[in-house]
Amino acid sequence: MRKKIQHWLTLLIVGVLLIAGLPLTAQAADTPTITVDKEALNNSLETPGVFRVGMEANYRPYNWSQPDDSDGAVPIANADGEYANGYDVQVAKMIADALGVKLEVYKIEWDGLPPALVSGKIDAIIAGMSPTPEREEQIDFSDTYYTSDIVLVTTKDSPYADAKTMNDFQGARVTAQLNTLHYDLIDQLKGVDKQTAMEDFPAMISAVSAGKIDAYMAERPGAMANITSNPNLKMIAFPDGQAFDLGDTSPDTAVGVRKNSELTGMINQVLADFTPEDQDNIMQEMVDLEAASENQGFWQQVWDIATKYRWQFLRGTVNTMLIALVSTTLGFLLGLIIAIYRSIPLSKHTNPFLRFLYGIGHFLMSCYIEIFRGTPMMVQALLIFYGSKLFFNIDMAAMVAAFFIVSINTGAYLSEVIRGGIEGIDNGQYEGAKAIGMTHAQTMIHVVLPQAIKNILPAIGNEFVINIKDTSVLNVIAVSELFFVTKSAAGATYLTFQTYFIACAIYFVLTFTTTRLLRLLEKKMQGSVNYAMTSSTQPE
Repeated sequence: MRKKIQHWLTLLIVGVLLIAGLPLTAQAADTPTITVDKEALNNSLETPGVFRVGMEANYRPYNWSQPDDSDGAVPIANADGEYANGYDVQVAKMIADALGVKLEVYKIEWDGLPPALVSGKIDAIIAGMSPTPEREEQIDFSDTYYTSDIVLVTTKDSPYADAKTMNDFQGARVTAQLNTLHYDLIDQLKGVDKQTAMEDFPAMISAVSAGKIDAYMAERPGAMANITSNPNLKMIAFPDGQAFDLGDTSPDTAVGVRKNSELTGMINQVLADFTPEDQDNIMQEMVDLEAASENQGFWQQVWDIATKYRWQFLRGTVNTMLIALVSTTLGFLLGLIIAIYRSIPLSKHTNPFLRFLYGIGHFLMSCYIEIFRGTPMMVQALLIFYGSKLFFNIDMAAMVAAFFIVSINTGAYLSEVIRGGIEGIDNGQYEGAKAIGMTHAQTMIHVVLPQAIKNILPAIGNEFVINIKDTSVLNVIAVSELFFVTKSAAGATYLTFQTYFIACAIYFVLTFTTTRLLRLLEKKMQGSVNYAMTSSTQPE
């Protein structure tokens, strides 16, 4: 009797949940039970007891970001308020549970994933990555955790929408994602017009929807997710025996780990019981989570994105302004010190040893200015963020790295601006200060710098505005600035134009407001237009 009551209570609870329409949490396959060497496991992890996994969080249905933890999503460790979900996330949860460790997901650009793994920022890459020969030279791969095939995606009204074979794409403009095996496979399409590789799927969707390209390559799950979010797209798959020749490579996805890591064997133990049926069920569940919005207009889609991801946009905006403001201030102080140092004539140093030290300092500062003005900030960010960990074992937080990178880059530019302002002051100012007994330091502080800074204030303000926009390059090291969170929203919704329209509006408001405030500051520093003459004669 007790068992019957429990049975009916269980059915009643399930029925209530179904009627209430509560979302069901996505689950991976049953967590396998394996035996692992805890000491070897902790030695293989950067932080004992923590399994750090890197992914784009921008590649639906494998991985994407969302504003809440619904449907089995997990927090993104380096992006507050964002949660990662998708097939890769469910696999990562299954592996972490089986190993008995805590899972931490890190959102990293595709090109930054291998450097992050090699440098020790993460312990594994679970991002729909295929084990190509080139990648296997840098990192090791586990056994396969999903097998797919390669398809093309075009628009429903495209002249290639009815293509049946690979020969039907002659003259078509086709592209694929950068640094993937898909791009090399384009050469097998006879007579195709191969286009430059693109960074991600949102960019390719925008290009094919706008008619800039005719089709792009993708794996079947990715193409299915693209079509779910964009009903005007169509997937072209080829029959068995007429598909792409993959040679030594395959579209299989595997977990990337560091070379010769014992973690590889442990992950393989977990994947051994992960059946193809389990894989297909979870992948289909991830594809079905996103429903198409066919009846929504452009402005409704913009509003929905802005509402759903409002906190991400707000955090990205705050971080962008914070990085720009702090870095411009620090860069100005750094540039000021360098400009003052370089403005001191060599003749001031009568001691030969001091002249030698001054010359070395002058040379090093010149090298610093030329290097940081002559190389892109994006390259500097990658080298400093990952290189500091790889070569010096300095694990910089993303925001700390952002402040450091933008500050030293700004300092290199502003040092020359300030030096030009100092040299623009008439020599009579120096002579007058010297005539009344001022030292060189007093002359710089009380006479030269106030005039120089007032003259170069427009250039300093312009650098501040530039930094607001240039923080976007920091997305390569996963800094949660405005452009980074915009890419996340675009990758989750595949509504690229609508999402970037929101970002464009935010950037315009930031720069327009900043420009007006700087102009008010300039007028304030200029002083009054009219001055009253007063006598120096004291009344008797």
